[in-house]
Amino acid sequence: MIDKQVILFDMDGTLLPMDIDEFTEGYFKLLCRRFIPLGYDRDELIKAVWAATGAMVANDGTRTNEEVFWEAFGSFMDGRAVRDRKVFDEFYENEFAGARDFCGFDPAMAAFIKKVRASGFRTAVATNPIFPMTALRQRLEWAGLDPDGFELITAYENSRYCKPNPAYYTEIAEKLGVDPGQCLMVGNDAREDLAAKKAGMDVFLMTTCLLNRDGIDISAYDSGDLEALEKYIFD
Repeated sequence: MIDKQVILFDMDGTLLPMDIDEFTEGYFKLLCRRFIPLGYDRDELIKAVWAATGAMVANDGTRTNEEVFWEAFGSFMDGRAVRDRKVFDEFYENEFAGARDFCGFDPAMAAFIKKVRASGFRTAVATNPIFPMTALRQRLEWAGLDPDGFELITAYENSRYCKPNPAYYTEIAEKLGVDPGQCLMVGNDAREDLAAKKAGMDVFLMTTCLLNRDGIDISAYDSGDLEALEKYIFD
């Protein structure tokens, strides 16, 4: 069994199987379905979301991702988006549930998480914190997991960095009160999740829904499907 205290899990494509492009397209359809009837322009809305997401990825740690998002998002549409903040919050509490249709489900993952915890490992969700907590808790439930079972879920409210900034992983270790060397990061994005190496963590790259848009040579890294991950941790 590996000599680690904490196992960090990415969500999209790791705990929750999905095609990220299909999910993103479906998510924007739901968002537009809610806001176009209120007078929002489709292209401008999507452009604003991407710009605000980019601002969070570039966050230097001086503010939360939530603060950075709304400052950037609010600069579009003459500040109307900020005035409609309550409507956006309601969207994530209600209509966002429809995004479940764009995700898969692997019952073996929930059983695996139980085994990990029963073996004494602490667990946390290290998903890129660009969504509000309510959206992330829903996605964990879609994966058949209890959000309260994790010590930490990184969301835009409680995070000051994003992947692939190594400071994102350092911040997680600090919050959990452990040295990064005591953490294993499990994820499926070669660029974003392998960045944990730079923070001093070990990484296992899940290949079932592998994302490697930069064409990184992953042959030198531990990787494989859920069965391979189980062997890596417990053998």
